[in-house]
Amino acid sequence: MIALMLVLALQQQASVTAIRAGTLIDGTGAAPVKNAVILVQDGRITAVGANVTVPAGATVVDLSAETVLPGFIDAHVHLAGHSIGDGDWQHAGLTELPSQIALLGAAHAQQTLEAGFTTVRVVGSAEFGDVALRNAINAGWIQGPHIVAAGISFGIRGGHCDETNGLQPYALGREGGVEVGVADGVEEARNAVRYAVKYGADVIKICATGGVLSLTDSAGVQQYTEEEMRAIVETATQLDRRVAAHAHGTAGIKAAVRAGVTSIEHGSILDAEAVQLMKQRGTWLVPTLLAGFTVESLATAGRLPPPIAAKALAIAPRMHNSFKLALEGGVKIALGTDAGVMRHGTNAREFELMVRWGMTPMQAIVAGTSSGATLLGVERDLGTIAVGKRADIVAVRGDPLRDITVLQHVDFVMKDGRTFKRDGQVLGRSVAGVP
Repeated sequence: MIALMLVLALQQQASVTAIRAGTLIDGTGAAPVKNAVILVQDGRITAVGANVTVPAGATVVDLSAETVLPGFIDAHVHLAGHSIGDGDWQHAGLTELPSQIALLGAAHAQQTLEAGFTTVRVVGSAEFGDVALRNAINAGWIQGPHIVAAGISFGIRGGHCDETNGLQPYALGREGGVEVGVADGVEEARNAVRYAVKYGADVIKICATGGVLSLTDSAGVQQYTEEEMRAIVETATQLDRRVAAHAHGTAGIKAAVRAGVTSIEHGSILDAEAVQLMKQRGTWLVPTLLAGFTVESLATAGRLPPPIAAKALAIAPRMHNSFKLALEGGVKIALGTDAGVMRHGTNAREFELMVRWGMTPMQAIVAGTSSGATLLGVERDLGTIAVGKRADIVAVRGDPLRDITVLQHVDFVMKDGRTFKRDGQVLGRSVAGVP
């Protein structure tokens, strides 16, 4: 019996992984810790600090020449779909099977994980593609980040969330409803929330205003009424879901905030009143600066359809000023990229833009770690390197507090205690050449 207990004890010790961190930035905003040790067992962090002893028999991961951080969190992505500029990206939903789009999403999910983003919030996918991805990743079928999924995002008929926006009237043979992102009026909007939750949505995504990449609407114009949005928030709250509102224009932003949404996505045209309202209500901003930078670049290069290019050139420059207003006004900010507008796996460029437009490097890191976790409601498990949290850990060579761009070159990725990338090399299968 004693011998058996010793064997079991040794087996238990062998299951411990000890990470030696040259510098630890834990995601809370606290000062970095030099020469820290992180112990990981059964996918969770069991100890962390400069005075932690490495247990005998532990598997040691030597990152003593690197900066170690929590896995990054992107609060605004679209995985299951083509990136802008990838083939006939505007009409892929008409020419490709939903199963093809889901498989493409699997490749994008792996690219995202390899870039160090171990958690994402997918704010809208046709055919519940993000829910399928989440389930497949959770089941261990494919590699990818933790996913908080919205399922089908929705808005008014002919609005930004309407997947048939810009098509001819009989493209579907009928007028689509919530299954293509259309829900008009209070009762339809309530039903759309229930529909999304029924089929697996973790969060509700709506379009409060027009958007840049839709053909027939104005990006700054309010689409949902405040009454409709209030009904959405009320219904979502009853079903224990949060609401993310796509909103570029000032009036739509204010109406969405008054209606009680959890986050404003993009927030491109803020004013002092909107900032004050967001601060008072505790509404989050997910600024997606990289999306604005990308569409402005594509428009300048003549790579977008003229109606979309015109909106991109009008909206993108205003995002910078709005971001500064929100930052100076004390609005809560979480990192989000709108990946799918830009190439998947390049998400960490958002950190650079956040610093360029006013954040300190540490503020940007917090926005992409603990703040993201709080916005998504997963802060008990993710967002910081702390005892009891999931072992989602990344490492980079260099000091991101001096040069934030080093976060664009992740050397090590661990998710739930499993290493997916080491010394810059992906472990296991990878997908190359995917847009």
